[in-house]
Amino acid sequence: MAAPQREQHRINDRIRAREVRLIGPDGDQLGIKTVPDALTMARGLEFDLVEVAPMANPPVCRIMDYGKFRYEEAQKAKESRRKSSNVSVKEVKFRPKIGRGDFDVKVRKLDEFIHEGHKVKVTLQFRGREMAHPELGTKILDQVLDRVGSYVKVETQARLEGRSMSMVLSPDRKALDTEKAEREALAAGVSPEAAPAAAPATTEPATTAETIETTAATEMTEDTDTAETAERATP
Repeated sequence: MAAPQREQHRINDRIRAREVRLIGPDGDQLGIKTVPDALTMARGLEFDLVEVAPMANPPVCRIMDYGKFRYEEAQKAKESRRKSSNVSVKEVKFRPKIGRGDFDVKVRKLDEFIHEGHKVKVTLQFRGREMAHPELGTKILDQVLDRVGSYVKVETQARLEGRSMSMVLSPDRKALDTEKAEREALAAGVSPEAAPAAAPATTEPATTAETIETTAATEMTEDTDTAETAERATP
């Protein structure tokens, strides 16, 4: 016989706190209430009292239809699993001579892929004399990590292969879920600290490839300029 499914939230008489910060069914802030008072209000509306942020001080509870809430959460999880089956490895290509505008566009696309649950291969393509300056590629990859490092994991460290340098990033699902919980908490009028901790996801993406490539800009670093000037001056 299968074990009964564990409840994800404490509800009604299972709530252990003495006082809670109460949110109404429409998202209204109702202030600090004792649990008995909050239960009375919830039952008066024929709803449940659900502890949505147990780690907050005091814990945050919301008056809601818990059965409907669980159904909607199950539907979201089902849709998420369906999308996960179509997850692939994307690729975003950079150049050592890339302008700030193009860099920002590419990072936004990378960010979009990560939030969709995809892995992303970040590739630096070298041409001609750029191969003499692999440190320029490392610098670009470091700048990418500075922008997205808080919610990705480096699955494959940067390495030089032929005329390209690449690394593979994967979503840090716990960090992304925490970010989502904070956004939802803010939308409900709760401080980010009150957002419930997110459980880590376990779905592993597939491994097909798709490439996103845009035109490189014309910004050149001082090191590359110096190298080319010296080469032209050589008889």
